[in-house]
Amino acid sequence: MSEILRVENLTQQFRLDKSLLDKLHWEKGRITLRERVVKAVNGISFHVERGEAFGLVGESGCGKSTTARTIIGLNRPTSGDILFDGKSTAAMDKGERFALHKQMQMIFQDPYASLNPRMTVMDIVTEPILFHKLAGSRQEAEQRAYALLERVGIRPELASRFPHQFSGGQRQRIGIARALAVNPQFIVADEPVSALDVSIQAQILNLLMDLKEERSLSYLFIAHDLSVVRHLCSRLAVMYLGRIVEMGSREQIFEHPSHPYTQLLLAAAPKLTGSSIAGYEIPEKEMPTVLDLPKGCAFCNRCRYASPQCETELPALREVELGHVSACHLCGKK
Repeated sequence: MSEILRVENLTQQFRLDKSLLDKLHWEKGRITLRERVVKAVNGISFHVERGEAFGLVGESGCGKSTTARTIIGLNRPTSGDILFDGKSTAAMDKGERFALHKQMQMIFQDPYASLNPRMTVMDIVTEPILFHKLAGSRQEAEQRAYALLERVGIRPELASRFPHQFSGGQRQRIGIARALAVNPQFIVADEPVSALDVSIQAQILNLLMDLKEERSLSYLFIAHDLSVVRHLCSRLAVMYLGRIVEMGSREQIFEHPSHPYTQLLLAAAPKLTGSSIAGYEIPEKEMPTVLDLPKGCAFCNRCRYASPQCETELPALREVELGHVSACHLCGKK
C-alpha cells in the first residue's frame, strides 16, 4: 500500500503571553521576564497508509486533538511538515489547498457543537456539495444529500429538521454524512464516539467501518478509549504530553506493550474476560505539564522503572521488533 498521509517532526506551540506586560512576573523579590508557552505537540512523526485506519491514543491533554486540528489545517504548525499524497501542505498554493479540503475531512468530537443550529439537516449536508460545485443544481445536491443521509441511518423525511431535534447519535450520523458529502479520501475522526452512549458507540463504529470498506477511505482515528481503537484500527501510536511514546500494529501494542505508559493504559482499561497486566502502582510525585516539560522522559514521575538516566535524557523511539517502536531507555531491559 502507498502512503496517503505523512507527518514529519510536527511541533505545535501556543504562546499564552500576548504582550510584554504578560511576560513580567514577580519572583523572589524582583521582577523577571518569563514567557509561558504551551508545548502541545513536540516533534511527532507517523504515516497513514491508503485504505488504513490509524489510531492516535492517549489521555486528555496529550496533544491528540491538537495534532488532528493541525493536520486538517485548522491550526498552522509551529514547525515540521505534513504531506498528503506525497506533497507538503505547506508548499501548496491556494488552488491546491482548496482541492485538499475536498480530499481531507473531519468528524468532530461533539455532535452538539459541530452542527450549525440555524441550518436544517438538508442545508448542512448540501452546503459543502454546492460550495465545491459537485452538483449542477440545488436539486441534484439535495438528491445526493438524501442518499447520504439514508446511508448513515437518517430517514429522508427528517432532512427538513434542525439539529436540536435529533439525539446525540443521530447528530453524529449527520456529521458523518456532511464529511462524506465531498467524496473525501481521508477522514480525521476526533473522538467521534466519546460523547455518545455505549450502545450508540458500537453502531457508529460499525458504520465507520462499513463506510471505510465501501468508499476505500483512510482514517486517522483519535481516541482515549483503547477498546474503541482496538475495534477499528490496524496500527496505532500512543501519545503522552505531546510526544509519541510507542507505535506499532494493533497486535503488538495490545499483546506486547513495551512502554510503561502503554502498560498503564492497558492496566487501567476495564476487562470482562481474559488476562490483564498486573496492577500498576503510580509513584506519588508531581506530574509535569505542557507548560514545563522536563529535560528527560516526561513519564518519569509516573514510571515504576524510572532510573537517573530517565530524569536527564530524553529517550528516542527505538525498534522493539519490526514495525514496533518505543521511547524508553529501559526498552528490552525490563
